[in-house]
Amino acid sequence: MTKEFGVPPVVFPSGGNPTVAAGGNTQQRLVPTAPFQPPRPSNSGIPFMSFEVGSAAATTSGPIGGGTGPIGGGTGPIGGVANFDDEEPLLDELGIHPDQIWKKTKSILNPFRANPTFHKDSDLSGPIFLYLSFCLFQLLAGKIQFGVILGWIVVSSIFLYVVFNMLAGRHGNLDLHTCTSVIGYCLLPVVILSAISLFVPQNGALRSGIAGVFVIWATRACTNLMVAVADGGEEHRGLIAYACFLIYTLFSLLVVF
Repeated sequence: MTKEFGVPPVVFPSGGNPTVAAGGNTQQRLVPTAPFQPPRPSNSGIPFMSFEVGSAAATTSGPIGGGTGPIGGGTGPIGGVANFDDEEPLLDELGIHPDQIWKKTKSILNPFRANPTFHKDSDLSGPIFLYLSFCLFQLLAGKIQFGVILGWIVVSSIFLYVVFNMLAGRHGNLDLHTCTSVIGYCLLPVVILSAISLFVPQNGALRSGIAGVFVIWATRACTNLMVAVADGGEEHRGLIAYACFLIYTLFSLLVVF
């Protein structure tokens, strides 16, 4: 036996929202509610933390974006009219002084009167420039020796540093930085030899003779500077000159062969 239940029909209006009967025949439209929003702090010190566009725009004249603020202002230290006259040049901040490099390089040109005054303030900017020049001339000659030359410079600096301080004993005050600087600047004759060798025939007596002259030039300049910039080397000048001769002979062999 089938039992029937009386279900009233549900009618949806054309507006979209279902109607709810309130007190009989009265119909009301449901109004959509806004999603949940967290409470906004009323005393936030940072405009963009309050998520209010109006408050952020109103505070643009404050300490960040205003005309008198420390960052965006016209009179602030980082403003548009900041004064850069007191800033040091970029080369000075990097420790590169072109005038001193030129004076030290020019002092090597005269092997008989090398001025040790400039070389007491050692640097590696000039030696790096001469090293790159030497590698460039060798590259023009068809010899890729960047790593070989750099390795020999490092080994030569350590070798001469150890020899000098062993000879000077307790009175020796030569440091490795100064030793590397002097060896690098005295590499100038070898760099000139490498440039001249581009126009000299290979495997000739003339090439070897020119190389010998430039080796003696570099040896004399390096010996005079080593004895002058450090103490305790005057009485061992001959042994220091022999060590310098071995170093620059080694570099000249790269050019000759």
